[in-house]
Amino acid sequence: MKTLKDFNFKGKKVLVRCDFNVPLDEKRGMISDDFRIRQTIPTIEYLIKKGGKVILMSHLGRPEGKFIKELSLKPVSQKLEELLKRKVHPVKSREVGISPKAKLFNRVKFLPDCQGEKVEKEIEKMRPGEVILLENLRFYKEDEENERNFAKALSKLGDIFVNEAFSVCHRFHASIVGIPKYLPKAPGLLLEKEIKILSQVLKKPWRPLVVVIGGAKVSHKIKVVKKFLEKADQVLLGGKIANVILATKGILLNQPIPEPEVIKEIEKIDLTCPKLHLPVDVLISLADLETGLKEGYFRQGGPGQIRKDENAYDIGPETIKIFSRIIKEGKMIFWSGPLGMFEEEKFEKGTKEISQTIVRNHPAFKIAGGGDTLLALNKFGLIDKFDHLSIGGGAMLQFLAEETLPGIEALK
Repeated sequence: MKTLKDFNFKGKKVLVRCDFNVPLDEKRGMISDDFRIRQTIPTIEYLIKKGGKVILMSHLGRPEGKFIKELSLKPVSQKLEELLKRKVHPVKSREVGISPKAKLFNRVKFLPDCQGEKVEKEIEKMRPGEVILLENLRFYKEDEENERNFAKALSKLGDIFVNEAFSVCHRFHASIVGIPKYLPKAPGLLLEKEIKILSQVLKKPWRPLVVVIGGAKVSHKIKVVKKFLEKADQVLLGGKIANVILATKGILLNQPIPEPEVIKEIEKIDLTCPKLHLPVDVLISLADLETGLKEGYFRQGGPGQIRKDENAYDIGPETIKIFSRIIKEGKMIFWSGPLGMFEEEKFEKGTKEISQTIVRNHPAFKIAGGGDTLLALNKFGLIDKFDHLSIGGGAMLQFLAEETLPGIEALK
C-alpha cells in the first residue's frame, strides 16, 4: 500500500473521500459536533501545502438516493473554512505554485452536486492549494449500490484518490471500493494511523493488554470479544453485551434472547476463562424505565437477581472495583462501548468511573472508539486524555474481528 509520501501532488487533482457524517442541530442548521471534520484537517493541510487541488467528498445521513435539503453538506464547507483559516506563507506558496495573493486557506468552495458537467468545469478551473467540497454522495443511490458507472464518473474528477474515511471502510460503496479501481490511491494520514494502531493492538500490543467492551451492537461485538479472548490479557464486559451473554448462558433470567446466529457465537464463549470478567453486580430499575425514574425505583443486585419487570442499566460498585483494579495494571487499554446508560445521570457512574480509571493510568497507551464511547468521553471531559480516538464504530469492530476491511483492501 502506497502512502501520501509516495506521491507528488503539485498541480494534481486529489479526490479525497472523507467522513463528514456529523450530527446537525436541525433547528439552527449548524454542526453540533465537529470531531470528525477536525480529524481530517491534517490530511487536507498536507495536500494544500504540497500544491494539490483538493476535492473533498462525503456522505451525510441516510437520504436513500433523494435530495434532502437538511442533509446537504453546505454547513460542513463553512466549518471547514473556519478550521482551515490561516495566513498564506508567500515563499512556501510559490514553491508549490500557489499564488501568495490568493486567499486560499479561508475559502472552501461548495458545489451543489457531486458529479456531472458543471462539477467537472468547476474542478478544471481550480488552482493549486484550492479546496472544493462536493455535495452529499448519498443523494445518489448508486454510491451505496457500488454502481460501476457512478464510480467511473467520480474518478474522472481526480488524478489521485485518497481515502480518509475509516468509519465507512467496511462498506462496499462506489466511493470506497469503486474509485480505487480507476486511480492511483493511498490512505490519508488518519486512515494510515488507524490501521497502524489497531494492527498493533492485535499483533504487537504492550502487555498486559486490557480490553473493555460495553454498549449495544451485540452482533458486531461478539466476534471482537472472541478475538480478544485469544489476543488480550484481560477482557472486561459491561453494558448490553454483558447482559445478553449472561441471559444466553442462563444467569440473567427473564431477559430477551438474541437472534440464533448470535446465540451460536455466545455458546462458544467459555465463562470460566480466567481472562473474561463479567459484572458481579448491577444497578437495576424497572423495564419501563420512564416509570422507574418517575417512581425513584433503583436497587443494586447480582445479575441473577433481576426480576421479570426489571432491567440492568449500569455496572455496580463491586464490579467497578474489580474492573478498576485490572485496568490499573494495563500497559495498553482498548475501550469500546459505555458500560451502562450513561446518558441518564442515575446510571452514568460505571462508565464515568471506569473512563476516569483508564485516564489515570498515565503510562498506558489508551485507545477508545465508537460513537457512544466518544459521546461519553465528551460528556465527562476526557476526550483529549486518550492517545488515540478511532472515528470508526462498526468499521473499527470489523477490522479488529477480521484484521482488514474492503476499503483498505481496495487501496492495496
